[in-house]
Amino acid sequence: MRKVHKFRERDIDSPEGAMMVQEIPVASGAPLVGAMLDFRRDPLETYLRAYREHGDVVRFTVGPPGLRQRFYAVFSAEGAQQVLARSVGFRKDDSFYDEIREIFGNGLLTSQDEDYVRQRRLIQPLFTRRRVDRYALAMCEETSVTVQEWRDRPGGIIDIIPEMTRLTQRVVTRVLFGAASEEAGDIVDRCFPLLGEYMLRRGFAPIPLPRGWPTPANRRAAAARRELYDVCDRIIRRRHADGDADGNDLLNLLLHTGAPGDDRLTDAEIRDQVLIFFLAGHETTATTLTFALHLLARHPDAQALARDEVDRVLGGRVPEASDFDRLAYVHMSLKEAMRLFPPSPGISRRATTETEVGRYRIPAGEIVLLCPWVTHRHPAYWAEPEKFEPERFAPELEAARPRYAWFPFGGGPRACIGQHFSMLEAVLTVALLLQNFDLEAVDTEITLTQKMALRSEGPIRIRLTPR
Repeated sequence: MRKVHKFRERDIDSPEGAMMVQEIPVASGAPLVGAMLDFRRDPLETYLRAYREHGDVVRFTVGPPGLRQRFYAVFSAEGAQQVLARSVGFRKDDSFYDEIREIFGNGLLTSQDEDYVRQRRLIQPLFTRRRVDRYALAMCEETSVTVQEWRDRPGGIIDIIPEMTRLTQRVVTRVLFGAASEEAGDIVDRCFPLLGEYMLRRGFAPIPLPRGWPTPANRRAAAARRELYDVCDRIIRRRHADGDADGNDLLNLLLHTGAPGDDRLTDAEIRDQVLIFFLAGHETTATTLTFALHLLARHPDAQALARDEVDRVLGGRVPEASDFDRLAYVHMSLKEAMRLFPPSPGISRRATTETEVGRYRIPAGEIVLLCPWVTHRHPAYWAEPEKFEPERFAPELEAARPRYAWFPFGGGPRACIGQHFSMLEAVLTVALLLQNFDLEAVDTEITLTQKMALRSEGPIRIRLTPR
C-alpha cells in the first residue's frame, strides 16, 4: 500500500465541541470497501482527517466483505502511553511483524514474550551510551568520505535520499561486521532492498500467496534471503575459528555476550540479531538525516544557528562523542525533523485483552495503530504544528509536554534499543556536513511514501556550497 502525503505549511484543527463517548467513532469510507480507497490515495491525510472529524480514537474498516480488516487508530499522547508503556496487554502480532520475522529472523525487533525478555537482557549491555560512543569515530570517518565525494562532484546539486541511505548503510555495516564489512556490504546492498519491497507487498496484501509457490517474486526473495543468511553464517564461523575476543564490532560483541557456561545467544540467534539491526539501523536514520537536511536547507535562519553552533563547539575539528550534548541546536533540529517526518509514521500492536484507551474500550484481539504522524501534529501539544521550529525541543519546553507527545523511537519496555546510536550518528553527521557546506533547497514540495520508513517518492535535491 502506498502512503502519500503532500507536505505543505499548514496547521490542523482540533475538532471543536467534540465530546468523548464510549462508542468508538468509525472513520467514513465507501459502503463496500470502507476506507481502502482513502488509504490508497493518501493514508497520512486519511489519519489526519479522521482525527479532525472524530477525535483521539477512531475505528477503521478496510477492504471488501470477506477480506475486510479492522483496526483502531489512537492519536493522543496519553493513548500512546497506555499502549506502549504496558509490559503486558499488547503484542507485536500482525502481518507486518510476521513478514519481518519470517524474512529477517526472530531478532530483538520481532521477538515476543520470554524470547524478547531474554534477548533484551543479553543485548542491552551492548547498547549503553558508553559502548555506543565507541562507534563515533567510524561514524565520522564514513561521513568524511561523503564530504569528500560531495566536494569532488561537479554541479553542486545532489539528491540527498540515496546519499544518506548509502552513508547509513556504510556506517551500520562497518559497526556490525568490522573488517568483514566489505565482504558483507555488497550482498547487503543488493539483497536488502529486494527483500524490503517483498515484505511490504506481502504485508499489505489481503491474502498473500504462500511463500512456497514458485512465483518469480517468491524465488527472488528466497534466493536473496539465502545469500544474506549465508554471508552472516560464513562470517560467524570464521570468527569462531579465529577466536578473536577483542574486536569491537557488534558481531564480535554478540558472539561473546554472556558469561561462559551461562545463557548465550546461539549462532542462529546472532545472525538474526545482525539482520534485524541492519534492517532497523540504517533506513530510519537515513530518513531522519534526509528530512533534517531538507528542512535546514529550506530554513536558512535555523541552518545559520546550527552552523554557528558547530563552528563554536568544534572550532574546525572533527566531532567526537563527547560533543553530542554540546551540539544542542543540532540535536533540537533533528528532533524537530523527526517530529514533522517521523521515520515510522505508524506503530502497530495487537491487544491481548480488552483494554481501555482513554474513555474507550478496545476489544481483545484487535489491532491498535499508534500514529506519530498525527500525534506529532496534535494541537494539544504543538502550536503551529506544521512549522519547523527546533526551539520546541529546548529542555524546559520538552519537560512541559506529555512524555508521548513525541515518540519516534516508540516507548516503554519495547522502546528502540538503538536510540542513542541513531541520534549520535545523526548529530555527528549533520555537524560534519554543516561544517563543510552551506545548504540550499532545490525541491520545496515533496510527496511522501511509506517504504520500510517514511520516504519521498521523488528526489529531494539540495545545492551545496563548499565552505
